[in-house]
Amino acid sequence: MQFNTKTIHGGQENIDPAYGAVMPPIYQTSTYSQTSPGNHKGFEYSRSANPTRTALENSLASIENGKYGLAFASGLAAIDAIIKLLKPGDEVISTNDLYGGSYRLFTSIFEGLGIKFHFVGMESTTAVEAKINKNTKLIWAETPTNPMMNIIDIEALAKIAKTNKVLLAVDNTFATAYLQQPLDLGADIVMHSATKYLGGHSDVVMGSVVVNNEELANKLYFIQNASGGIAGPMDSFLVLRGIKTLHLRMQRHSENGRAVAKFLSEHPKVEKVYWPGLENHPNHEIAKKQMKDFGGMVSFTTKGNSYEDAIKFTEKVKVFTLAESLGGVESLAGHPASMTHASIPKEEREKTGVVDSLIRLSVGIEDEKDLIEDLKQALA
Repeated sequence: MQFNTKTIHGGQENIDPAYGAVMPPIYQTSTYSQTSPGNHKGFEYSRSANPTRTALENSLASIENGKYGLAFASGLAAIDAIIKLLKPGDEVISTNDLYGGSYRLFTSIFEGLGIKFHFVGMESTTAVEAKINKNTKLIWAETPTNPMMNIIDIEALAKIAKTNKVLLAVDNTFATAYLQQPLDLGADIVMHSATKYLGGHSDVVMGSVVVNNEELANKLYFIQNASGGIAGPMDSFLVLRGIKTLHLRMQRHSENGRAVAKFLSEHPKVEKVYWPGLENHPNHEIAKKQMKDFGGMVSFTTKGNSYEDAIKFTEKVKVFTLAESLGGVESLAGHPASMTHASIPKEEREKTGVVDSLIRLSVGIEDEKDLIEDLKQALA
């Protein structure tokens, strides 16, 4: 199947033989009857497995060209499960420009449990190689990064990981499988905050993980079941529904993202625009190589680096909504320094470019003319 067909049919089969429902039903049940102890129809308790969640997990694996999919209660629950593959004394090399919640989980929870994290800029792979030692067990990469839209060469990182026998995990939230498929580029683990583009309608919180290696999958399934951070059947249904229009939405997100980035880059009050599709964007050539298009996430700074001007802008937008999160059909505007990345100390934020004037846009699928007019009036 080609990708657009996979979003509809990938990994799916008729799981409702009783009535032939076209859409997988919502199995809102915690347990299942057994004819004798251990003799059941593949499901015994919904923390371990649920038919609706299984249908979603099969779909997730299909669109990422993976073999094994797992759905979690949130993106952070998915990351939590991945880091639980490690043990005290193990070390992780992470991109230094990453989602604030990931940084908080790494530094406030897992560092206290004996896992060491090195945060480095991954625009060049030499910084990663310099940090690898005998204790390194995992490389953690976001690409594009949140919120600076930095591009990391997944294929190059995968070669380093394999040479040094460490795992490579890629947070694919911003790109989705429509724009890039990290497993095909050599990654071991691909993770999503499915809350974002996979759900696509700002009505669900969920995380996902996809892998190809059976042994790795079994470890993650064990952690998923033992820790219990699983996705519920209703949420699974909503994300499965979202995936069916992923290709259509991502195409429009990318088209609108291009129009917004072009407008902002020509505006006299804008200092800098961060969007991988711009030719002057760092690692633009890598983005062209590993991405189908460049998505709907755009960040920019206003001239003068004024905190007050950034706040005023977010208060003045009308079509864009000032809100946390991203990836829904509606356009959102956020101020990372005071919102999504507030958990990262100011001096650490600013090292990666998250200055007080930085604004992050999640460009939705509205008419591009309305989006441009809204940005124009808010900047004025």
